[in-house]
Amino acid sequence: MRLLHRRSEPERILNTVEDSPAVLNGGVNRSKLVKAGLIAGGLAALTAGSAAISSIRRRMEGNDS
Repeated sequence: MRLLHRRSEPERILNTVEDSPAVLNGGVNRSKLVKAGLIAGGLAALTAGSAAISSIRRRMEGNDS
């Protein structure tokens, strides 16, 4: 007899998603998903641009020495 049922990580994540307020309130509509995707894409682009600029600066500083 098993008294405790320990859930795996994927089961816990799935239960969290199922219990989220967005799901309880009728789900997330397409415009919110598009907006979230655009924000995430913009953030990724800014991060990549910042990394590229830092890399160029390091190379330029290395050439001066």
